[in-house]
Amino acid sequence: MEGEEGTQQPQLVLAHKLFLLAQPDVDDIEKVRIRDEVFSFITTHDMAPLYENLVADKVLNLDQNALDSMRAKIEDELKKLDEKIADAEENLGESEVREAHLAKSLFYIRIGDKEKALEQLKLTESKTVAVGQKMDLLFHTLQIGFFHMDFDLISKSIDKAKNLFEEGGDWERKNRLKVYEGLYCMSTRNFKKAASLFLDSISTFTTYELFPYDTFIFYTVLTSIISLDRVSLKQKVVDAPEILTVIGKIAYLSDFLNSLYDCQYKSFFTAFAGLTKRIKLDRYLHPHFRYYMREIRTVVYSQFLESYKSVTIEAMAKAFGVSVDFIDLELSRFIAAGKLHCKIDKVAGILETNRPDAKNALYQSTIKQGDFLLNRIQKLSRVIDL
Repeated sequence: MEGEEGTQQPQLVLAHKLFLLAQPDVDDIEKVRIRDEVFSFITTHDMAPLYENLVADKVLNLDQNALDSMRAKIEDELKKLDEKIADAEENLGESEVREAHLAKSLFYIRIGDKEKALEQLKLTESKTVAVGQKMDLLFHTLQIGFFHMDFDLISKSIDKAKNLFEEGGDWERKNRLKVYEGLYCMSTRNFKKAASLFLDSISTFTTYELFPYDTFIFYTVLTSIISLDRVSLKQKVVDAPEILTVIGKIAYLSDFLNSLYDCQYKSFFTAFAGLTKRIKLDRYLHPHFRYYMREIRTVVYSQFLESYKSVTIEAMAKAFGVSVDFIDLELSRFIAAGKLHCKIDKVAGILETNRPDAKNALYQSTIKQGDFLLNRIQKLSRVIDL
């Protein structure tokens, strides 16, 4: 199950292909090719339980001969694994018993039987003493969670892994867990925490079983742009040597990042348009596509308006390479949602910024918290007097 360096876990590659089959943006001809690849992978790895589910969901057509063949092979393999476990329990030590149970767990994972795999992993864990080995079992559980997008399972496994690290654990596994947690945060729309975890893992990335390093950098840049302030973005992303060595390999990503930082808004929109398809066809980012589109536009519009007290709508439209009507409609939505601090003077064709004063906001917050504290003290004094 664990990917070697540079190798993505095959089941997660399969999960992405299954995701593409459900997307209307993927061409029918491409879907035919993907469907053939999926069927070939399933039959090669004897994934009868998954195949039955896909047939029931009408993703694949039923091939009874293939299904019967897979079931027979599974039955034979399980018989051998059970014999191996029985032999280890009778004639060998605890370590061999654990290895035999682990082999059965990995077999259930390979054939795509989620419930039995989780059950067998729990049984293997009960026979495991070392913290490192327990962590490896949790990584297998997390991979199952990401295959099925079972966020409850992922969340519980991450919490369990963190508790395990309190007992001890090596840095390599701790760093791997950061990437797993970062992917979970990104998949559940916590982009700020995801960016922080990804940036912490840039120089220590070894989690190739989840995705290649290029994809990791793609996620890191995307989450950082909408989470970091301009100074932090420059230090941690724009000038980061690990990102600079890879970013050029990912179409449009370098232009996307650098044009935003260099305030080249026309180039930014062009690069962003080029990236939208990849974001939309990413199984982790797809549910948040519309949200991300809104957030990134908020970032770029806010950055542009920060330089002005007032600016004509025409000048802004020209800077972004779009029409005046488009900018007018866009900004009115963001202003109404409270995302942008400015107002539109439609008659004069001017945008006037009204950014809140940070010092004033801090003063108001201090007064509010002070009043709350005084009220609590007064209530407490009455109780003490009684």
